Amino acid sequence: MPNLGHAPRLQGDIMQFLQLDQFAGHLNETFMVEIDQMRTPFVLVEARPLGHALAGAMREPFSLLFRNEAAVVFPQRTYSMSNAGMGEFGIFLVPIARDRDGFIYQALFN
Repeated sequence: MPNLGHAPRLQGDIMQFLQLDQFAGHLNETFMVEIDQMRTPFVLVEARPLGHALAGAMREPFSLLFRNEAAVVFPQRTYSMSNAGMGEFGIFLVPIARDRDGFIYQALFN
């Protein structure tokens, strides 16, 4: 699997950045997150732009929301995440809400 980083990822000798369009086609798909040596499913429920990039920025800022149905909230931190279509990468997740189906986590990219 390719190793994607929260910010840059290396592919050969070229450093690339995760972008909104890489996630947009994976809405409602399951992403597995490694937590305490166990794999836990998170579902991508929203991928949206956050406005225009500042001059000289590498990408347009965007937000991702994931839902996890566990009964406990996981702390904000960088997790190892993987998806069949995207491979494996690190992502910083922050719990932001709870609904009847579980907890909502956000990842922001700017």
